[in-house]
Order: sequence, then structure tokens, then C-alpha cells
Amino acid sequence: MKLNEMTSSGNKTAFRKGRGVATGNGKTSGRGHKGQKARSGGGVRPGFEGGQMPLYRRLPKRGFNNKRFAPAYIEVNVSDLEKLENGAEVTAQSLAEAGIITLPKVNDGIKILGNGDLTKKLDVKAKKFTQSAKEKIEKAGGTAQEV
Repeated sequence: MKLNEMTSSGNKTAFRKGRGVATGNGKTSGRGHKGQKARSGGGVRPGFEGGQMPLYRRLPKRGFNNKRFAPAYIEVNVSDLEKLENGAEVTAQSLAEAGIITLPKVNDGIKILGNGDLTKKLDVKAKKFTQSAKEKIEKAGGTAQEV
């Protein structure tokens, strides 16, 4: 195989519909004759079952889901805190400056998770800590303060 014999499967030209009968997709352009799906803008919405009561309306809606009301924390792993300097005070502002989080979206606060290792002594101020994260921060000589 030579370089000039290679072909790319990613550069497929768009299929041009409605360009005459000889193309094999002219006249009705693959839409068949008449009907709702043949019209411009035609077709049905997702979940439509031809007028039959749709499945999502036939099934009972039960129970309560807290997802809409649950607090949304920005999760930061202990391994991410390793990027900061030794002895630094860790807040939302300092995490944003280090490029670990994006600042406008702090949601309900920051939660520190215990994934990874920490070798630096840091003064971490966050809304929540997991038990393992708190232990790792204090083991490295730092403090974990809930704000």
C-alpha cells in the first residue's frame, strides 16, 4: 500500500437528495408518496404512539425524587489539592486560581473527597469533607475546617 492509494472513511460526501430521477433519490427524495412523514416538517414527536395513550402516560408516577432539591456540591479530590503549595490556605478562590475549579459555579459549596494521597500541609476550608479526606489532610499536618 502506498500513501497515494490510501483512502479515508471519515471524508464521506453528503448524500444529495432531490437531484433528479437518475440519481436514485430524486422526485420524492426517499420519502415515499404522501402521508405525514412525506410532508415538510412532518413526522411525530418522540414518544408519540399514533394517538394511543403513550407509555410514559400509562405508567404510574409514584414516590418522591430528591434530585431536584438535593444540594449540589463541587467535588474536589485530595489528590487535586497536591497541586497547591505547601502551607497554603485552600478556599474556593485559591482552587479557582490553581485551575482546579471554575469560580462562577460554586453551587452549594465544595466537598473534599478522599481519593488520592496528600503530602503537603494545607489549611482546607470547605463546606463538607468525607471522613477519609479529613483523615488524610490531618495526617499530612494540615487542618480541615468546615465553613
